[in-house]
Amino acid sequence: MDEARGDTPRHHPIEIRPPDIGRWRHGNTGVDFVHEFDSGRSGPTVLVQALTHGNEFCGALALDWLLDRGPRPVAGRLIVAFANVEAFARFDFDEPDASRYVDEDYNRVWADDRLFGPGDSVELRRARELRPFVDRADFLLDIHSMHDPCRPIMVCGTIDKHLALARALGMPADLLIDTGHPAGLRMRDRGGFGDPASPRQALLIECGQHWEKASEPVARETMLRFLAVVGSVPAAAIAPQLSLPLPERQRVVRVTEAVVSRSSDFRFLVPVEGLGVVAKAGTPIASDGDTVWRAPYDETVLVMPSLAHLRPGNTQVRLGRYEN
Repeated sequence: MDEARGDTPRHHPIEIRPPDIGRWRHGNTGVDFVHEFDSGRSGPTVLVQALTHGNEFCGALALDWLLDRGPRPVAGRLIVAFANVEAFARFDFDEPDASRYVDEDYNRVWADDRLFGPGDSVELRRARELRPFVDRADFLLDIHSMHDPCRPIMVCGTIDKHLALARALGMPADLLIDTGHPAGLRMRDRGGFGDPASPRQALLIECGQHWEKASEPVARETMLRFLAVVGSVPAAAIAPQLSLPLPERQRVVRVTEAVVSRSSDFRFLVPVEGLGVVAKAGTPIASDGDTVWRAPYDETVLVMPSLAHLRPGNTQVRLGRYEN
């Protein structure tokens, strides 16, 4: 494919380049591509992770910057982890969607029955390596991006306790409370992160389209604000690195249902636009054979609609509404 020659592109433009993370293979934890910094003072254990999916590398750029020249914790411990490095190593500029994972979605294997069960895959083996770090983190930030263009979204999980942390960051404008994924438990919902009574908190930032230039500063500044808000680094240490304006307000999108494909015949009946709004209740949104999904209420919000990973059992779009 040669987009400069005028060929029809098979994917969105790649405006940023994946970092060379090879220099970060050997850390101090005994696990490749995982680094831990101990401030020597009491405080939270904070985990920031990127490359949950191998073709989402704006977060890897943020972690590369942090390890290279970013601030170090002044309280507690900071863990920096590159997750699905085997998928990332397969990134191909001609087929960038092919390196999302190797065997299965790394972000659907975090239930105990999978992690401690008999199954085996590249992603399960990596999740088993990283589980001890996840399980002792007080605060977790998982940095993602989206297949299709969309303004950034902060995924606050399935319970409201994470909203306060997202609001303290002040970005992005759209905060999501969702229903999880039928295909498996996400890392950000594991253990205490998914328990309303636990003080542990986790956020998952979707920084924009995978390879657009704007996703990189969103990843870096979200990470820095997160580290400051949870008390890992001083606010003064990150201030010189911040340039993105904060939104005037943040709004919560509360998902009420996930639209899960049943076959390869799944089709959208409305424009596929991230955070697009379907004005009228009852409007057909998608079909799959004889099944038709309709807007459940006026002003239905389409959360991350995509056909990129179409297969039975996948969530193709989540339906929600803005709260006042």
